[in-house]
Amino acid sequence: MPISAITSDPLPLQESLVRDRRIVLTLDGGGTGLKFTAIQGNRLLASPITLPSEADHLERCLANITAGFEQIARGLPAPPAAISFAFPAPADYRAGIIDNLGNLPAFNGGVPLGPMLEERFGVPVFINNDGDLFTYGEALAGFLPAVNRMLEEAGSPKRYHNLLGLTLGTGFGGGIVRNGELFIGDNSNAGEVWLLRNARDAGLNAEEGASIRAVRRWYADAAGLAPEAAPEPREIFEIGMGRAAGNRAAARAAYRNLGEVVGDAMAQALTLLDGLVVIGGGISGAHELFLPAAVEAMNADFPGCPGRRKLVARGFNLEDPGERAEFLRGERRELAVPGSDRRVPYDPLQRTGVGLSRLGTSEAVAIGAYAFALHQLGPEVV
Repeated sequence: MPISAITSDPLPLQESLVRDRRIVLTLDGGGTGLKFTAIQGNRLLASPITLPSEADHLERCLANITAGFEQIARGLPAPPAAISFAFPAPADYRAGIIDNLGNLPAFNGGVPLGPMLEERFGVPVFINNDGDLFTYGEALAGFLPAVNRMLEEAGSPKRYHNLLGLTLGTGFGGGIVRNGELFIGDNSNAGEVWLLRNARDAGLNAEEGASIRAVRRWYADAAGLAPEAAPEPREIFEIGMGRAAGNRAAARAAYRNLGEVVGDAMAQALTLLDGLVVIGGGISGAHELFLPAAVEAMNADFPGCPGRRKLVARGFNLEDPGERAEFLRGERRELAVPGSDRRVPYDPLQRTGVGLSRLGTSEAVAIGAYAFALHQLGPEVV
């Protein structure tokens, strides 16, 4: 029997995924830990287990990956239908080849991890970027349907079909879902928001202004500390909220700077995507200090071109009750059809909403991995 639901208050998920009885083994892999579990019908079938990544030793890393899946599989009521998981880039995800030059140096040069696991377990293996799977999970069962449900309850005819997902933590990750389809790209490089422009320093990419190290660096600079003496972002948030001792002005400035970089990156990405934005990752818990600045940056003019906004649609902070109400209300009216007594509804307020993960980052990644596998396998044969 399932030991727990992925969400304590489940949001609508595609009915086919909820009813599907196939089991998928999942893994959330990173530079320090490997977290394994199994999912069936949007429910966890096993308590997650975590093993060390052994990021700089390939044999030990592969042994832990294999052992983790074996341990989970032993406790299942039926054999798994697939393995689907998140792993850091760079990679050729479609081929299942990992070639990581960053936090998993053991994979440098390319390792066919997917094919290795297919031979070992005899089932299809699907690997994707964690930012992609986070966005996919939120698009199917989290933020996107939650916002559309709020619009429906408010009597608005407007609905959203596209989602940009951002993760703020050790790095700055992203993903794109369009009309229910995860957009991976021809080189497995879609949604690489970390390489967008840094609004506060043109010589750096956005990740250097939208990550843990950025918050710590800005706090240290403003507080007159050595960079290594800066507290972790969670403590900086508590300082900024006045709940811990420290330089409160420096803490608030650090998060405002992060918000400006994130907001500018959102404006750049939404110019092409035109949808909603969901934010997850460890830093998202400090949204009270950075999200207002991010939405303000989205709605700002270009610095050298007053009157020319960065984004056509107006951005709203959906975590703010007042802005959320205005977003849901829109500017609904009716227009007369020329030469007819017919009237048609019209809402001229072009808008986008930005808010936090409704599932939790890890849960969204797991749902995304599960849904991706079932989508690739096709309909269940009963």
